[in-house]
Amino acid sequence: MPSPSATFFLDHFGLRRPYRFERVVLAGLAVLLALLALLAAAWMRAIGELPLHGPRGEYFLYLLALFALVLALVRWPRLAGLLLVLMAFDLAWGAGLFAVQRMGGASASLMPPGKFEPQRFEWHPLLQAVPIPSLALTSSTGLAIQHTREGTRGKDPEGSLEGKTVVATFGGSTTYDIGAGEGETWPDRLGQALGDRYFVVNHGVPGYTTAEHLIQTAFYQTKFGKPPRCAVYYVGWNDLRNAHIANLDPGYADFHLPSQIDSQKVRRVGGAHVTFSPLLTLLMRFAAANLDTARYFADPYGQPPVSGDDPNLDAIYKRNIAAISAINRQRGVTTIWVGQLLNRERLMGDGQYGWLPRVRDRDLWPMQQRFNEVLKQTADMLGDTYVGIDPASFVGVDFVDQGHFSARGAKRFADDLAPVVRRLCR
Repeated sequence: MPSPSATFFLDHFGLRRPYRFERVVLAGLAVLLALLALLAAAWMRAIGELPLHGPRGEYFLYLLALFALVLALVRWPRLAGLLLVLMAFDLAWGAGLFAVQRMGGASASLMPPGKFEPQRFEWHPLLQAVPIPSLALTSSTGLAIQHTREGTRGKDPEGSLEGKTVVATFGGSTTYDIGAGEGETWPDRLGQALGDRYFVVNHGVPGYTTAEHLIQTAFYQTKFGKPPRCAVYYVGWNDLRNAHIANLDPGYADFHLPSQIDSQKVRRVGGAHVTFSPLLTLLMRFAAANLDTARYFADPYGQPPVSGDDPNLDAIYKRNIAAISAINRQRGVTTIWVGQLLNRERLMGDGQYGWLPRVRDRDLWPMQQRFNEVLKQTADMLGDTYVGIDPASFVGVDFVDQGHFSARGAKRFADDLAPVVRRLCR
């Protein structure tokens, strides 16, 4: 005669009269999905994509919890079946889509990131995303990041700026310098090269285009109570993100500016946030896209890439450059423009790495060269200074990806720039 525990087990899974084979089927499918999840976890661990602690670990714990609930609630087939469907969906759209992405069959997945990335930015009504002031953290890649009390990257000045020359640097993630740790960004290195008589303020924010730099220059240029003597703008790459978008808004308000809310994860609900459940992530994104006030009015992703220059974008770029220059000239601030450098070794194929929705990798550097020429011509016409650093002197080890400097590249860039800044910003 079976023991009480065995009797309970057989009865729970419908293996005693009257037989409930629907329970056996549900339990069997749950076990199959659990084995698939276990195989996915083992594979990801083997290729170094599953840290022991972090959001991805929470994802697999969540799947394990769903598995346990299905087995516990198998007496109620409808409820257990609903949880089983949820488990199958989240396994397929998480681990399954991640595997497809690794094989090159998908551009993104709903798998949570391997490590928790601390929040660096907060929402702003004009700029969409700005650095959180007085922040110090370690990024998921192990880099030390610090923000000043004024919401710029770097350290607060030691004491008063009286008697010091302030140099303001503007740009996107290549000026914020996401590939360099504290003290190693090119604005940091520029300050070190210039010496104690100067103080360099890093206004760079990932994703910023000349549209955001125009707003920064007009309203937020002065930091720590002292306006800059010079303003250095390292621009181009982010503006090119808007290339070949039909009926492009002249302020980039149809696609780029709303996308900043998601790129920097400052949307309150949904957006680019990835939760432990792919289904929950999709529901949050649906709510953000259809219920949130901040919406996209153009979505160029999924549209075919286009080769060649974009005259409409060129005109917007020139207009923004001229407007920034005019504001600085009226204030007596010397404007220095620097042409963007990119890692050409990483931009040679027909693929798209994702930041520019309608530009192939192989087309990006020719377009950037064109943009640098537009920047030089416009700066010359306005009486500003253009600095064209030789792109051939920067090689793969000077970058950490398609265009962000490594610590070595940041120092070399700053050393090339320092003599010009010292001469013009006395």
